Amino acid sequence: MWSPKLTTLFSIVLVSHLGIEKCAALQSVLPKQLGFSIKPNGCTLNRHSAMNINGRKCTLESGRRLMAKSPKEADDKDADSWKWLATLVIPLQLVYVSNQWSRSSIYYLVNFSPDADSFRAMNVAVGFSEAQYGLLASLAFTALFAVASLGAGVAADRYNRKTLTIVAAVGWSVATLGTSLSSTYPEVLGWRIAMGLACAFATPTAYTLINERVPDDRVSFATSLYGTGVAFGGALASLSILLDNEFGWQQALTIISLAGFGSAGLSAVLLPDDNKEEKPADLMEVEDKEEGKSDFFDDVLEILESPRARWLYLATFLRFCSGLCIGVWSASYFKEAFPENASDYAVAQAVITGVAGSVSGLLGGYAADRLASSGEGDDGARKLLVPIVASALAAPAWYLAVHSTDSFQTAMTWLSIEYLIAESWFGPTISSLLGSVKKGGTAQGMFTLTGAVANLAPTLLGVLYSSTAGDESSAGLLNLLSTSVCLCYVLSSACFVISARSPSSTTETTV
Repeated sequence: MWSPKLTTLFSIVLVSHLGIEKCAALQSVLPKQLGFSIKPNGCTLNRHSAMNINGRKCTLESGRRLMAKSPKEADDKDADSWKWLATLVIPLQLVYVSNQWSRSSIYYLVNFSPDADSFRAMNVAVGFSEAQYGLLASLAFTALFAVASLGAGVAADRYNRKTLTIVAAVGWSVATLGTSLSSTYPEVLGWRIAMGLACAFATPTAYTLINERVPDDRVSFATSLYGTGVAFGGALASLSILLDNEFGWQQALTIISLAGFGSAGLSAVLLPDDNKEEKPADLMEVEDKEEGKSDFFDDVLEILESPRARWLYLATFLRFCSGLCIGVWSASYFKEAFPENASDYAVAQAVITGVAGSVSGLLGGYAADRLASSGEGDDGARKLLVPIVASALAAPAWYLAVHSTDSFQTAMTWLSIEYLIAESWFGPTISSLLGSVKKGGTAQGMFTLTGAVANLAPTLLGVLYSSTAGDESSAGLLNLLSTSVCLCYVLSSACFVISARSPSSTTETTV
């Protein structure tokens, strides 16, 4: 009797090389002599077809990834199941923190008040207006970032992701350093655009590495842990005010760039090799015969063929709309609703984002991994229970947060609860998405693009707010925020439900 892992891999080899018909002809022999069974159902298999071999659910693609790994790598993974934390997730997380810190620091290094000085205010030293700052903070970064995210996803599928990660981190660090040395607005604008290009390569490489290198029962937790880089990077960006006050905006950006170079160096030392040329020749031959050469548009269309992926992208778009509307407009609302607590709100928001948001993400990843391992069948669908419940419960929590106008403490309590519930969605969603498609890098790039497109939501809310603002502007913003955010939360929960009930591929098959 062979071991379960060996029989699983052998079964995948048979299906890959012989096809379902020939494997079916071997059924009467294989179970008796080798101790396993393959149960075809007459459907056509592709590399995403789900298989249940000896009670273990897998796909041709996941099996081939196991086949491509060296025996030493497999043994190391079994011997030290938490090695990935120190050599993979933590280095990638630090790169992500640098990413968020570099791109967000500009928000805290400008000052348009009449008494601003050129030492601490970039806009005074360089000479740009509020409108020009708005371009720097949004479109100058987001436009190329959104488009480049797709290219970054394709690159993550085809090239060395360790190299891409290091080059990207060096790229946005150079852009940050270049900004600190700029003396004209066109120079700052150019470096901002370059930063958007470099930052686009962070997440597609990281999420696909995590999905492949971390044990299956810890993928969602690892993904969520990596995602906390957003909160930590945002917290450091807000603390850039302290660097600005002490050293000035130019030295503050220099320090931020040095941190970026440090994260790149740490990744060069700790991240595992990702040489895609090491894939066995026979495996490359099988894959080439099966799928032929594909281009970018073929990859995108193949991903969108998955019903689950389509609904996941729609759910993600709606969920991003909620989060971005909160991120962009909550400060304006709470400052208007509680003008005497403006300073307290700044501290409370930083703590809520950093602590509640991070805890929520980690708990969401842990819960998704436990759900995925709790039974047989579709573990991707079970992971989606986390964003389903989170989005559904976040809606009433947000409603209570913005409608608690009688008490600042009550409003912040409900805001904390909202963050603690809502931010658990990210890791399980990414994990489920990457588990339902073949081209993980391209899928992750499309995910990032979805978030970039969702930036239209707070922009539209701003247009509506401008058209209704008057003597009761706070009430007008309250109605817009509570309605739009809660509606997007509820709709995203519904789309997550449909995604969980949809097959992960158009020809999902049990073997």
